[in-house]
Amino acid sequence: MSYLELNDVSKDFGAASVLKDINLSVEKGEFVAIVGFSGAGKTTLISLIAGLLKPSGGTMKLNDLEITAPGPDRGIVFQNYSLLPWLSVFENILLAVDSVNPNWSADKKKAHVEKYIAMVNLTPARDKKPGELSGGMRQRVSVARALAMDPQILLLDEPLSALDALTRATLQDEISRIWSEDKKTVVLITNDPDEGIYLADRIIPLTAGPGATLGPSFKVEIPRPRDRKSINHDPHFKQLRREIVEFMLNSKQDRHTAITRKLILPDIEPEDLNIPRSMTGWRKTPIRKSELKEESVEVKP
Repeated sequence: MSYLELNDVSKDFGAASVLKDINLSVEKGEFVAIVGFSGAGKTTLISLIAGLLKPSGGTMKLNDLEITAPGPDRGIVFQNYSLLPWLSVFENILLAVDSVNPNWSADKKKAHVEKYIAMVNLTPARDKKPGELSGGMRQRVSVARALAMDPQILLLDEPLSALDALTRATLQDEISRIWSEDKKTVVLITNDPDEGIYLADRIIPLTAGPGATLGPSFKVEIPRPRDRKSINHDPHFKQLRREIVEFMLNSKQDRHTAITRKLILPDIEPEDLNIPRSMTGWRKTPIRKSELKEESVEVKP
């Protein structure tokens, strides 16, 4: 059995089907990217794996244990940083470490936190609060906090989507470097196929919703470490990108459905602006056709 295993997982919200027939296998130490359109259900999928949502059907297991609730075995990095604004960089990470390892000594916790602050190159900003940091620096804190918990699997929910292009590219390099050092099992959610190919071992597209499901798995056979400049000229990269984009576009076209509805317009006549105002200063309100009456008026000369 794979390290992370999802079998026939589905998620409904009321009568709306968001995900269906989700089957996913991830090996230990593997970096997998799931690519999909906005609104397809990517965050719902990562929330299911994190235990923040319960599936409507199917089973989910990590290291042969069923996923039923959130736990420290799964570290998650959200889109919106999710840092406590009144705590410093050090204190935000220490809070997570303390919750997972309450029996450690203060010196051991401090050394552990410092290690991960240095890993994301934030040592000069260790005492700054989130409001004093740029967006890219805040996301580095989020990554360090998740890694400091030493989870079995790292879940990245579009962590770079809110950043500008240059900062995003820099953090992609940081994530790639950290993964090569730590070799954590990683599941990345993204809407950018290029980002997935640059970072991951495998790319799995998510079809367009509603009722989105996972498509075929595309293996990234580009040697590491990957160079951003040369990768754009790699024939495998170009072919892989084309196949993934074509699959996603075709899945979106397949979801288009023609709906014919009968519109019943209200039985009401618009107000006639040519009618002079009455003594009260108001015109007559619009009336329904059924309320119209014909009257014959006889006028004597």
